[in-house]
Amino acid sequence: MRVKDTLNLGKTKFKMRGNLPVNEAKREQVWEENKVYEQRQKLNEGKPSFVLHDGPPYANGNIHMGHAMNKISKDMIVRYKSMSGYRAPYVPGWDTHGLPIEQQLTKEGYDRKKMSTSEFRKLCREYALKQVALQKADFKRLGVAGEWDNPYLTLKPEFEAQEVRTFGKMAEQGLIYKGKKPVFWSWSSESAMAEAEVEYHDVTSPSAFFAEQVVDGKGVLDTDTYLVVWTTTPWTIPASEGVTIDASFEYSVVQPQGETRKFVIAAELVNNVAEKFGWEDVKTLKTVKGADLDRVLTQHPFYPDRKLVVMLGDFVTLDAGTGLVHTAPGFGEDDFRVGMQYGLDILVPVNDQGYMTEEAGDDFNGVFYEDANQIALDKLKAANLLLDYMPYKHSYPFDWRTKKPVIFRATPQWFASVDKIRSQILAAIDDVKFSPDWGQKRLYNMIRDRGDWVISRQRVWGVPLPIFYGEDGEAIMTKETINHVADLFEKYGSDIWFDREAKELLPDGFTSEHSPNGKFTKETDIMDVWFDSGSSHQGVLAERDYLTYPADLYLEGSDQYRGWFNSSLITSVAVSGKAPYKQVVSQGFTLNAQGHKMSKSLGNAVAPNEVIKKMGAEIVRLWVASVDSSSDVRVSMDNFSKISDSYKKLRNTLRYLLANTTDYDPKVDKVAYQDLQSADKYMLIKYNKLVQTLHDDYEAYDFLNIYKRVMNFVITDLSAFYLDFAKDVVYIDSEKSVTRRSMQTVFYEILVGLTKLLTPILPHTTEEVWPYLKEPEAFVQLSEMPKAQQFENQDVIFDNWEQFKNVRSNVLKTLEEARDSKMIGKSMEAAVHLYVDQATKQLLDDLHTDVRLLLIVSKLDIADLSEAPADADQFNGMAVKVEVAQGEVCARCRMTKTDVGTDAAYPQLCARCAKIVRENYPETIETGLEA
Repeated sequence: MRVKDTLNLGKTKFKMRGNLPVNEAKREQVWEENKVYEQRQKLNEGKPSFVLHDGPPYANGNIHMGHAMNKISKDMIVRYKSMSGYRAPYVPGWDTHGLPIEQQLTKEGYDRKKMSTSEFRKLCREYALKQVALQKADFKRLGVAGEWDNPYLTLKPEFEAQEVRTFGKMAEQGLIYKGKKPVFWSWSSESAMAEAEVEYHDVTSPSAFFAEQVVDGKGVLDTDTYLVVWTTTPWTIPASEGVTIDASFEYSVVQPQGETRKFVIAAELVNNVAEKFGWEDVKTLKTVKGADLDRVLTQHPFYPDRKLVVMLGDFVTLDAGTGLVHTAPGFGEDDFRVGMQYGLDILVPVNDQGYMTEEAGDDFNGVFYEDANQIALDKLKAANLLLDYMPYKHSYPFDWRTKKPVIFRATPQWFASVDKIRSQILAAIDDVKFSPDWGQKRLYNMIRDRGDWVISRQRVWGVPLPIFYGEDGEAIMTKETINHVADLFEKYGSDIWFDREAKELLPDGFTSEHSPNGKFTKETDIMDVWFDSGSSHQGVLAERDYLTYPADLYLEGSDQYRGWFNSSLITSVAVSGKAPYKQVVSQGFTLNAQGHKMSKSLGNAVAPNEVIKKMGAEIVRLWVASVDSSSDVRVSMDNFSKISDSYKKLRNTLRYLLANTTDYDPKVDKVAYQDLQSADKYMLIKYNKLVQTLHDDYEAYDFLNIYKRVMNFVITDLSAFYLDFAKDVVYIDSEKSVTRRSMQTVFYEILVGLTKLLTPILPHTTEEVWPYLKEPEAFVQLSEMPKAQQFENQDVIFDNWEQFKNVRSNVLKTLEEARDSKMIGKSMEAAVHLYVDQATKQLLDDLHTDVRLLLIVSKLDIADLSEAPADADQFNGMAVKVEVAQGEVCARCRMTKTDVGTDAAYPQLCARCAKIVRENYPETIETGLEA
């Protein structure tokens, strides 16, 4: 037997290999074959429930890093709850309707206008299901556990039926109505859009100042007077029907030098405007109150037979322009509102594709609206009415799918009234917990300020609006008709709406006063996809009896305050009077290393699958835990390389603990707390404090804190402290010695506990560890989280050892200096003389331990501080001097001892090691140890 064969007594070999990209996939297959998720659900039957409702990602393309961060965060929460006494089912979902799928098919060469609606919808369905399968595989490869065999899809008949019933309940309360008013209109998508579907970008528009001649001054203004009007959309001048001013503003009638005309400008802006126009010697002829100009008429600059009315509104400001705003009720919300108050017509001379119609006149007919800007400016200039124009940079709405600008355009649309239930929605927000806290104010303000929700879309791939029309054009949406349609959708799917005639979709024998001849037509618009996902609380939570409504938690990106959080809240309050969630957690966006949005087309995206193939899903999961996801997160491959280093530290620590407990059986070898060695008691107390803080962090969904605490415990408390001096016990002491079993007891307790506590974050790794442990569960996911324990006199023990770390730190500093000066190599070559005051001496005595072992030196002398030589390193309450230890190096423990060879049978060993080997390996007494 060789010397090294007497080390690591009782240790057996085991295989715990990395190769994460390959082994993770194999492990996921084992989970699926053994139905581990289902086993966990069965174990949790009868426990209090915790339901995290999945916000459905859009089914289009492989997942991106934002998807990964979102899904892994949810998985960590659900796994923790499932192992902590809760029944926590997780039902993943997908948003499967909408414009992007139609656009994708168009890119592939399909022309929906040349196909029947049913044919095109079939293609859309097939495409959506392929995307769901693609993303499902991506999410499962991240190690996300859930009901993958029965997810919710917004295209499923049962979901569509519940969505229609949600619509019906809102219609019953008078919350659904049809109206013609300006909405966000995407000419690139040929459809109306909701506020949640637009994003804002800075654009530069031609800012025009032009004059409109007064034709009826109402006794206040002469007809040689012109109103100076301002607009940033000259293309809307053909739809102009008035000028809006503020009743409380003062307006000046001015005349610049060399001009025969007189001009009306807000008094406060006269100087600014004069400077802008290059006017000199401007005389103010008179000043009038805005209220006095009400209903003054001016001449439209293009059309002789159209007169424009001056109106009083509340949206005119003095921060730009002239205080007089060009008003086209068909192209702006404020314009529309004031126009309706004054009984104006709603002119909309632009078609669905964004081209001007003949209603705009010959000069504009057939011109794309943006090109009409120049035509309008030219016509103003030709009429000597253009006073000035310049570029104007401002924020403007864009279609977030096509990335093209949208316009405000009045069209007949179906709306869900927010105004009627606004106060109820705002009250419901008060019952919801938000993280971060600012989320509550953000959602509150959005609901407070939003207009009614346009829910109709002029597309075909979606859930049809269940509305019929009578012969007189009256809309029919009764409880009877809507519920009948919902039942049909539940049985056949929503395709039936397009496959059958209106009469076949109505209840048998249905009659209406609006159709004396029994003839009906049906609505062709579909519902906004935000109504789809926004009614998931009914289609999923209320529909599946093992879920709960409201959900305990919604967790999505911060953009969902105007999206899913918003639409879900409105529909939920409408149908049940309460919010669909008890808590909302929002996350930031994933950005590239430079802080820009990641995009495949720009080539600056880091894809989860790319990281998984190179490093494994565990690296992505640990990265998610390591970032502050409450704000925007930058992503680069360098991030994952650094996280890979942290992962290796965790993994190697688990390997070390495992390697040194393979001969330990907790049923036989466990040492009771009161019999543990002092250092082992301290580490057990330290570990249990960690357990409690990690539980608190998990409950707060604070994964960053979990990551920091675990890494600090592993690197600082274990590797740099406990495991550093543990080698002298677990490698050297006899196999069944009290000291070794004491340390193994703590090793094993920490190993099992960390394995469980890390399972929500690193399930592949912890399942790799689990088979080597002597625990009853087949999978770590089927075990329960450890609970923090309290021990007798733990605070005193803990405080003493925390103070000792300062003593140890001082000694290590002196040892490091000795190393730097080449006095010693390793600390085991040193003899340390420690000089301490009475308080420190008492502290060391109270530890009841071998301090030399803790310092990992060959010799330690402790004396009174007063005896410290002048060349000793001085510290608070102590001094340290290091010398080279005398003697020979023991071939087994590597300490320098003066008693090496005192046992003739073991000439290479110190007395301690010789005694251990003689007692544990008697067969070596006759043969001796080989070198």
